[in-house]
Amino acid sequence: MSTATDWNSPHADNLQDMGRRESADLGLYPEDYSLLTDLYQLTMAACYTGEGLEDRRASFELFVRRLPDNFGYLIAMGLAQALDYLEQFHFCADQIAALQATGIFTEAPERFWTLLEKGRFTGDVWAVQEGVAVFPNEPLLRVEAPLWQAQLVETYLLNALNYQTLIATRAARLRDVAGPGATLLEFGTRRAFSPQASLWAARAALAAGLDATSNVLAAMKLGRKPAGTMAHSLVMALTATSGSEGQAFRAFHHYFPGGPLLIDTYDTIEAARMLAQRLQAGEIELRGVRLDSGDLVKLSQEVRALLPGVPILASGDLDEWEISRLLGAGACIDGYGLGTKLVTGQPVNGVYKLVELDGMPVMKQSAGKVSYPGRKQIFRQKDRQQAVGDRLGLATEEAGAGEPLLQLVFKQGKRVQPPEPLEAIAERTAASVASLPYETRQLVSPAQLPVELSAELRALAQQTQSQ
Repeated sequence: MSTATDWNSPHADNLQDMGRRESADLGLYPEDYSLLTDLYQLTMAACYTGEGLEDRRASFELFVRRLPDNFGYLIAMGLAQALDYLEQFHFCADQIAALQATGIFTEAPERFWTLLEKGRFTGDVWAVQEGVAVFPNEPLLRVEAPLWQAQLVETYLLNALNYQTLIATRAARLRDVAGPGATLLEFGTRRAFSPQASLWAARAALAAGLDATSNVLAAMKLGRKPAGTMAHSLVMALTATSGSEGQAFRAFHHYFPGGPLLIDTYDTIEAARMLAQRLQAGEIELRGVRLDSGDLVKLSQEVRALLPGVPILASGDLDEWEISRLLGAGACIDGYGLGTKLVTGQPVNGVYKLVELDGMPVMKQSAGKVSYPGRKQIFRQKDRQQAVGDRLGLATEEAGAGEPLLQLVFKQGKRVQPPEPLEAIAERTAASVASLPYETRQLVSPAQLPVELSAELRALAQQTQSQ
């Protein structure tokens, strides 16, 4: 058996040695939330408890130090899931027994287990509303709670906000480039990093302005109607058994009259020409066609000439840069299916740092990773609804001419307001992006909105560094 000091060794005891068997079910359920954390959150909480610090009032802030390449802003997202997690945060007896069985916590104080057994999240949360644009070093969220609680929730909060903020930002940029009239569909389930991620990606995309998702479970949970067309396999299978692509289309329309058709399985132009003849003869109705491969500019122009009144949807690893290129080249495309490059890509590297303990400001001073001390507020300056810059100051400062962005959303362990509908968040996203200058929204070398540190915050940082 390993000792309590070798638990991070690759040769440490496995689950079978501890009397537990590996489970094939790796689904995530609300009752599991408390254990979805990094080990060091628990070891730190145990240490705080042993040193008598567990109930000290702590403030942690979640922010990004820098934006992904060629991003001029981020759209805050994921708060709803973060608050749901905090509401349900608790440890059951089986989870505590499982932790004890690891042998990692043999020297942990008995009070640590009492905290886990009886503990709930009792703190306050201040956050930027979902759909609001934010910039480096600006807190998306601040947790004010007993130290052990504020520490334990770090991992889940970062996971929820980092991923959904990435997807929402990509979706907002796609909407900005494609324009308000384009149909934008989220097709990313097969490429998302997990089944859970696919649900969050669908939510973030819809909240940031996309029209619908093909993810049936996500659509049902979000009160939306799923959207989609068909795959090449259906056309190939029905063509093989019926003898022609035209018969394959007829079979599909028998069950889904007028449904959009994927027309590039064989010869895109021949398929469009055949459908045009049927439309002219009054044999069918057709609500759209999809192009998934080939020269989308040339093909869409030729299809538009043949099917002038039929919406054309394009898909196939599209992103905001490719849509911009297609539009600039004169593509005749009415909507886009967005998958791989929407739900993957450069991560949003949000971090979660202690900024105050029992009213004492603290700051990280590591090279390249400095964090500013104290509880902070973002004050957005606007001129006729156009954002012109932010002031990052202390939470105790007067707003002046700026609009404070961090709002109290959770007080003493309970929500202050009910969850917002996606439509409201989408409207806020659109307004927030529209308020940014073009230089911040452009896709190549965007200029970030200036963020000025207030005199009070600069003075506190200097004072804290000198201590």
